[in-house]
Amino acid sequence: MRLGVNVPNFGPGTDPETLRRWALTVEGLGYDLLMVSDHVVITPDVAEQYPAPFYDPFTTLAWLAGTTTRLTLGTTVLIVPYRHPLLTARMAANLNDLSGGRFVLGVGAGWARQEFEALGVAHERRGRLTDEHLATIKAAWANESDYRSGGVPIWVGGGSDAALRRTLRFGQAWHPLRMTLPWLRETWAKLRDMAAGQERPAPALAPRILLRVTDRPVTGAERRLGEGTIEQVMDDLERLREMGAETVVFDPFHEDPAETLHPEAAWEMLAAVAAGTRK
Repeated sequence: MRLGVNVPNFGPGTDPETLRRWALTVEGLGYDLLMVSDHVVITPDVAEQYPAPFYDPFTTLAWLAGTTTRLTLGTTVLIVPYRHPLLTARMAANLNDLSGGRFVLGVGAGWARQEFEALGVAHERRGRLTDEHLATIKAAWANESDYRSGGVPIWVGGGSDAALRRTLRFGQAWHPLRMTLPWLRETWAKLRDMAAGQERPAPALAPRILLRVTDRPVTGAERRLGEGTIEQVMDDLERLREMGAETVVFDPFHEDPAETLHPEAAWEMLAAVAAGTRK
């Protein structure tokens, strides 16, 4: 099972040097994958959670591709309706080519209504637009002589029925975000049943889970995967392995932008998990 990290590409503490240090730390600890998020316009609804500066994911990952040698790089998740699909197809294919085939395109439909309005994109049509854009992207990649995508894998985020149908249609993997174990088990079983009903192969499972290591155990039905003592986190990884997860991405951001000023706390948690997996 491969392990990855969602690196904050936003917030008051984020700058080129910090992003470089993140990449070197993640690679140095032995993780397999580094992913970043996506917003285009930092409207008030976005800024509440992800304030400026917000570094564009394609630009950031292209730069980090030259800083790293082994890490797979990806988006978690690119908001598909924000860009023309042919532009997305071109940037993703180019990044995959320039990185030596180290790119994963994680995608989602988005949520920030004010950002959709600022971009002139219909918020209420975001699901349909996502499906239409993904169809165009895959058709563009079929022309390898032009795009040279090299088979960029698509990971589809979301847990709604529409997102699950999107995963079966377009995704090599399902990429749900920050969830409880019971919810994941139930929804993963539902997705596999949908795949069997359509006589399709089930996609891979590649969840992004929280990483919040605590001194005392976290209990209760609302405990999210990756939350609790290091023993609980390691047990969560074992449960995910049993479910067949091929990749697990840790998200060490706890929703306070001030955390970006002190990334060392996140690095300590990631180091503890890395040490635990080597036992």
